[in-house]
Amino acid sequence: MASNSMTTSLDYRKWLKWASLGLVSLINGYAVILMYSRGEYAFALLTLIVASLGVYVFARKRTYAHRYIYPGVAGMILFIIFPLVYTIGLAFTNYSGSNQLSLERTQSVLLQQTSQSGDSYNFSLYEQDGTYSIALKDGEQWLATDRYELTALPTDKIQLKAVDEPVGNKAPLKTVISNRKLLSDLLLSTTAGDELKMSGLRTFAEIQPMYVLQDDGETLVNYIKNITYKPNWETGFYQEVNVDGEFVGEPLSPGFIVNVGFDNFTRIFTDPGIQGPFFKIFVWTVLFSVLTVVFTLAVGVVLAQVISWESLKGRGVYRVMLILPYAVPAFISILVFKGLFNQSFGEINLVLEGLFGLSPAWFTEPFLAKTMILIVNTWLGYPYMMILAMGLLKAIPEDLYEASAMDGAGPIDNFFNITLPLLVKPMIPLLIASFAFNFNNFVLIQLLTNGAPDMIGTSVPAGHTDLLVSYTYRIAFEGSGGQDFALAGAIATMIFLLVGGLSLLNMKFTKLESE
Repeated sequence: MASNSMTTSLDYRKWLKWASLGLVSLINGYAVILMYSRGEYAFALLTLIVASLGVYVFARKRTYAHRYIYPGVAGMILFIIFPLVYTIGLAFTNYSGSNQLSLERTQSVLLQQTSQSGDSYNFSLYEQDGTYSIALKDGEQWLATDRYELTALPTDKIQLKAVDEPVGNKAPLKTVISNRKLLSDLLLSTTAGDELKMSGLRTFAEIQPMYVLQDDGETLVNYIKNITYKPNWETGFYQEVNVDGEFVGEPLSPGFIVNVGFDNFTRIFTDPGIQGPFFKIFVWTVLFSVLTVVFTLAVGVVLAQVISWESLKGRGVYRVMLILPYAVPAFISILVFKGLFNQSFGEINLVLEGLFGLSPAWFTEPFLAKTMILIVNTWLGYPYMMILAMGLLKAIPEDLYEASAMDGAGPIDNFFNITLPLLVKPMIPLLIASFAFNFNNFVLIQLLTNGAPDMIGTSVPAGHTDLLVSYTYRIAFEGSGGQDFALAGAIATMIFLLVGGLSLLNMKFTKLESE
């Protein structure tokens, strides 16, 4: 009896498992088809891979044991691999604020544009017993539709008829406004056969498409201006062509996405408006990262030495006070420093002006702005180095200092010949990691200076205090000529290669240390 109950339970669980997997597969299939039909091919492929991998892991006995690591693998695919591959892919296209659609969707947008090709007719809604008639004035003659409920207006063509006077009460303008969507979808036909569409809150007019797609599936013709447009596969825009088939005139917006190869990477090194700022920002990024590591290490090690001094009274209090900057959220400290360094009302300038008569322009002079950033980042980073150094100091054998004292060495000799070498060597992987972190320290720059002061004569937004990561952000989201996501993707790809190289270097040092 117990055996039958157990078998029934196992069958139920097995049935539930396969039903759940089947439901997941159906939902995944529907989502993939929906995204594919809308042209979101990358997201469709991502959904298919993640869901199919999950079904595969949970469906087979040989892979069922991997169900515990599947969430981690899925998260890595979703949040690391896919964004990385997608960003690298964008770097080889012209994807920007004006080029975000496929050719088919661009055609659809352009084909929906219309222009007025005839006279306008004033119209009004007339209400009687909860039904409405649309009445137009054609000179001295009235044209009106049959009476309908507004929510039951026909979706096909509505015939206008000649009437002596509209029947009912004229509806207020707010009724037209509240039902504008319904009215704008109507197509009215006059007694002369003209087709009218809503062209304003009080007018209907004869409207025709601005562009007509030709039989080749690509060419658009504007019959109003008698202009032929073809897709320019180099720029990603529809553009006018002359009788010789050459592209002339202004492009039509929106544009479409095309592959441009290494053009974005080439622009970084050949466009003077990008090349100069890029190399300046790259040098500053490296310098900022190196100096931050040096300053935080120096301050952290010195303070660790001081609070490790056994003769110092109140060491516990000093230790807590010096670690406090590490406990306070970084963005709060940055905003506080932004106020302290305010050029007009900041406490730092008030003190400097009172003591020395100085009022530095921290946010407008490039060198001072960079100095300010290094001061703030040193304050934010030294507690981490201090904590590491405090732990490593305890691991240094006291015998070394005793032997050094017997040789007549003083505290400074001990620091440079014993303490510093024994501290820095095991900290090399952590120093490399700190360099990589500060290489991409977006929050500090964004909250403190937002890259200011800005550089003059650049093709894309760039500031003297921008790091590569904030420079990339500004290109992607602050470009005055259109958000250049593709160029930002190219720079992000280069940042990835640099940081990836640092990570490999870090792993190599870590391996050497373990050996």
